[in-house]
Amino acid sequence: QLHLVESGGGLVQNGESLRLSCTASEFSLGTYNIAWFRQTPGKEREGVSCISRATGKTHYADFVKGRFTMTRDGAKNMLYLQMDSLKPEDTASYYCAIALTFTDCSFSVEEYRFWGQGTQVTVSP
Repeated sequence: QLHLVESGGGLVQNGESLRLSCTASEFSLGTYNIAWFRQTPGKEREGVSCISRATGKTHYADFVKGRFTMTRDGAKNMLYLQMDSLKPEDTASYYCAIALTFTDCSFSVEEYRFWGQGTQVTVSP
């Protein structure tokens, strides 16, 4: 079992920023495809961004392009999601996840095997 822990969520106003963090203690985050997802009550979990282990490329969902930046710090074994220009529709629980695949990363929930517990982000109008 691989354990992931997210932090950094909170309540902010429209247009403000937050940085989410994800850490793992038993393994290197650079070993696998990693991603951020989000989910609101009553809706399916949706992919926000991912980093491909094979190519090193980062992919973003269209609704966050230009506003969110996903990075990985190998020395600290940390994953980050810098979220700028936040909107009320970004309100959700945010999760980091690991996929035990070696193709380019995707936003398919089924590909991700291990998940953190989530951190809540709330953006007020």
